Amino acid sequence: MGLFGRRGSKGRAGGDRRGTLDRASVREDLGHLEQFVASRRGVEGYVEPRTAVTETTILLVAADGEWTRRRIDGPDVARKLSRDLGIPVYDAQVTGYPQRMRDWSARQKTNRLD
Repeated sequence: MGLFGRRGSKGRAGGDRRGTLDRASVREDLGHLEQFVASRRGVEGYVEPRTAVTETTILLVAADGEWTRRRIDGPDVARKLSRDLGIPVYDAQVTGYPQRMRDWSARQKTNRLD
């Protein structure tokens, strides 16, 4: 048995995390996502799967490439949220991420160095 195998997921901060080390999605995460969509044009969602370290996340990318990522309570919740917000949603493992996101991140890095 591994070092953490006997401890179980309930022993971690945040309660039952189904074997990840991450915290659960909270109401503030959903509020942030809703605000991001409401204040930007052309937003698309990219669902990122749960890993051993992080819970399922959704990455939102605006038309100009600006992006944000928040935890979400599973892929089904991400898809429902996207439907409710009226934005397209993709599986990040299948489609990858749009070039405009990488371009925006590169511009932000350059601006910080100036």
